[in-house]
Parts: sequence; structure tokens; C-alpha cells
Amino acid sequence: MGIRILRGDITKQHVDAIVNAANTSLLGGGGVDGAIHRAGGPAILEECQELRRSRYGKGLPTGQAVATTAGRLPARWVIHTVGPVYTEDEDRGDLLASCYRESLAVADRLGVDSIAFPAVSAGVYGWPAESAAAIAVGTVRETATNVSDIRFVLFTDEVLAAFQRALD
Repeated sequence: MGIRILRGDITKQHVDAIVNAANTSLLGGGGVDGAIHRAGGPAILEECQELRRSRYGKGLPTGQAVATTAGRLPARWVIHTVGPVYTEDEDRGDLLASCYRESLAVADRLGVDSIAFPAVSAGVYGWPAESAAAIAVGTVRETATNVSDIRFVLFTDEVLAAFQRALD
């Protein structure tokens, strides 16, 4: 397994699966979620709506993951995972780690060889970059997977630097 840290736009990654830091509704939103839905087009939203009708009427639970088509993205699938909102009052690190484990489990079921992750929960959900990076990199390293090319594709210099420190 190779882990790489890259600065860039996750929607431009040529990989088997792109991970979406989704909200529980699966219906798009801001940040990475909005960018993936905009770049991938309506096919992603249509599959997410079907998932809501058939399996996740109350929304995808935090820490879980599910796959849809990637639409117009240069990937085969989007794996949607819902990260926890950060709070100092409660340790939710296990839920954040679950996002990465569950995404890799879905990737293995799909036969994915390459995957691109964002920094789940490190944006609007307020997770501090250093902690988010340590959990993400540590969890991916500890998770048994057949995925051989794992990329963290990060949008800001602060988060990029945190992930580089976590990988080192």
C-alpha cells in the first residue's frame, strides 16, 4: 500500500474511487461535497436520492460509507462518508476513524485499486487539522485493504502540512 499526500482538487483525480465528505442527507452541500456533486453532475444526486428512498431514509449515519456512480468525474465511483462534527466536549475520534475504515471496506468490495480521500471533518465540521490528519493517516495505515494507491488530496496549505507531518 502506498500513501501519498497531494495538494489539489480531489474532483480532478484519476482514481477508481473518490471519497466524498458528505453530509448525512447525501444530497450535496458545501465544501468537498458540493464540489463533487457539481463536477460529477446529476447522476450522483440521482443515485443518492435512490439510496435515501431505499436504504437511508433518515440519512447516512455518521462514520458509515456508501458508494454511487462518479458521474462525469474521472473516477468510477464516489464513496460517500459522513464525518462527525468536532466538539471539545466529546471525543468523536472513533467516528472519524470509522469514516476511513468503512470507506476502505466499500472500496475493497468494489475492487478498487486507487482511492482519493479528502480531509474528512477538517473543513466546515471544525475538526482541528493536526488531529484530523493523525486519525486519517493512522487509521489508513492500520486498516487491512487491497487498495494499493491511497491519496489524501488536500485543498489548503494548513491541512496539507498537517497530513505531511502525520505521514512522516
